[in-house]
Amino acid sequence: MISNWFGGRMDFDARKRTLFAIGSFLLPLLVWCLVSYVPFIWHPKIEVTVPGGVDYFQVGMLVDKAQFEEETAYTREQKLALPAGIPANPIYLPAPHEVAQAFYTGFTKAPEQKDAPWLHESLWHSIQIILWGFLISSLIGVPLGILAGTYASVGRLSEPFIEFFRYLPAPAFGALAVAVLGIYDGPKIAIIVIGTLFQQVLIIANTTRKLEATLIEAARTLGTRGASLVTKVVLPGILPDLYRDQRILLGWAWTYLIVAELIGTSSGITWYITQQARYQHFDTVYAAIMIIGIIGFGTDLILARLGRRLFPWDRAQDRR
Repeated sequence: MISNWFGGRMDFDARKRTLFAIGSFLLPLLVWCLVSYVPFIWHPKIEVTVPGGVDYFQVGMLVDKAQFEEETAYTREQKLALPAGIPANPIYLPAPHEVAQAFYTGFTKAPEQKDAPWLHESLWHSIQIILWGFLISSLIGVPLGILAGTYASVGRLSEPFIEFFRYLPAPAFGALAVAVLGIYDGPKIAIIVIGTLFQQVLIIANTTRKLEATLIEAARTLGTRGASLVTKVVLPGILPDLYRDQRILLGWAWTYLIVAELIGTSSGITWYITQQARYQHFDTVYAAIMIIGIIGFGTDLILARLGRRLFPWDRAQDRR
């Protein structure tokens, strides 16, 4: 039975793939629940329920266990009312139900700060930053990557510098981007472009080189040259792999979002998370972070399903 489920490198049917996908989310959730709800696993704090004779204790206050024990011993010696409390985790680790509640109230409850954007407004602003940055990156990176992979001269002329530049951290260009593009959305989009463009060129060039050389040679033998070679032979031949590369690279664009939105004026989901953390609303912070993951993962699932429709002959799409 076990060998049927853990049989090494094998193709799973749709049911097994679905069950494993669900399990990959349930396992971390189970660990989170255990840490949150089982006191003896990890509850380093005590939540005060009765202050007793301790002047500075307040109901709901979190204190270290050692501190609580010292104060309890002191009040016992002084014959004062004993404090009481329950095991609790630090404020930065809310329980799953608290995050779920914050997830709901983030969309239904107005922000506490006056004139502050709602959660959905912050999300939409961030999504626009991602889309514009990735669009600009793709308009440059896809053609250059295809040309570099098709023509050795273009590859040797462009790739050494791109290999060098991709090791330069995109956030390092933040101050320069602000100086050139201002303090609003321009530098944020620029960071997304810098963070994805050079990786994009190299990955797409490598994908292009994987196209069977016999196809290109046959096309050249039949007289196909220049732009026709790229548009009628190379591009159709790599299209499924190019589509898959773009899905992966779009995920990289999301990883630069938080850093990008810290440049210039704070905005988008990053500003929302920063404000919530400032007021120690860590349940809302977790909810906002999870929303980013949900949007990114959901987008990838939609693109994967679309890829299976667009390229039904590509078996690699079916294994996703």
